[in-house]
Amino acid sequence: FPEQLIESELFGHKKGAFTGAIDAHQGIFARCSPFGATFIDEIGEVTIPVQIKLLQVLQEREFTPVGSHYKEKFQGRVIGATNQPLTELRKEKRFREDFYYRLCSDVIEVPPLRQRLQENPREITILLSFIIERIVGRQSPELVAEIDRIIGEQQPEHYGWPGNIRELEQCVRQILLKGVYNWQQEEGSQYGVLADRMEEGCLSANQLLATYCSNLYTRLGTYEAVATLTKLDRRTVKKYIVQSVADSPP
Repeated sequence: FPEQLIESELFGHKKGAFTGAIDAHQGIFARCSPFGATFIDEIGEVTIPVQIKLLQVLQEREFTPVGSHYKEKFQGRVIGATNQPLTELRKEKRFREDFYYRLCSDVIEVPPLRQRLQENPREITILLSFIIERIVGRQSPELVAEIDRIIGEQQPEHYGWPGNIRELEQCVRQILLKGVYNWQQEEGSQYGVLADRMEEGCLSANQLLATYCSNLYTRLGTYEAVATLTKLDRRTVKKYIVQSVADSPP
């Protein structure tokens, strides 16, 4: 959304507040009940001016509709979601520190699908049940079992599910329609390359760790996630990833 349209949708606007505002509009914050929540997806993409106004809402529990001089009360909660690395955005001054610390009272990090299935392979049955019920309109244990079997037989070894849950949904749809799924396995899988170099015995301990951290970073997307998984310090992880990039052939 253009910045002005985001503000109008969140805070509402008065009639004549801008070109095209032919009627007054009640924004999301005004429509949210005291026991409700406003969910803002991709909050990492919000511009700095909007972040400042959202900070005022969280801090003062008040907001001003576009084109108005009167403040209105907000009593609900704000939930934000993003797939952007907020730590990096904050370092680049694209996400305000004060807004982050006002927003992050409770943080839930959703791991990628590949990690979830590594930790609990049975979780795919739960996900398939949910996806199939949404597609066909009813629960179907038979379809869940059949698609789980086909995925188990067809899925390439160490497949990383780069598209996460959305890719799993498309996989289910294609199997329902055609019986097969076109696995997006990259040529020269990073895990295959790592295994080949280990087999050849041409990696030092530092190179092995650097390559592993780099592969994890490609999949997980942040230094923090890699540090959590490897039990290494974030700065150490970054050092190994930078080393891996420097050691890569041009």
